[in-house]
Amino acid sequence: MRTWNSLKKEWLKDPAFKKEYDKLEGRYALIDKVIGERIKRKLTQAQLAKKAGTKQSAIARLESGNVNPSLNFMEKIATALEMRLNIEFR
Repeated sequence: MRTWNSLKKEWLKDPAFKKEYDKLEGRYALIDKVIGERIKRKLTQAQLAKKAGTKQSAIARLESGNVNPSLNFMEKIATALEMRLNIEFR
């Protein structure tokens, strides 16, 4: 059975795939951070949602990558995780 990393390595050889992957890299890094921090703090999606003043379904959509979250929403998530949101251009 192939691993995600081996598949990704193979697919990234395709210039069209790499271009699309690179466009989404920041979004998925953000999602990965939110999920990781939520789990590290032993919070369920419902618990994080309550702390952020939103619904569990909004957290689920964020974590699935099916939404383009607003800056305001991400600030609420950061505050609920007792973190600071930092946005930068590189």
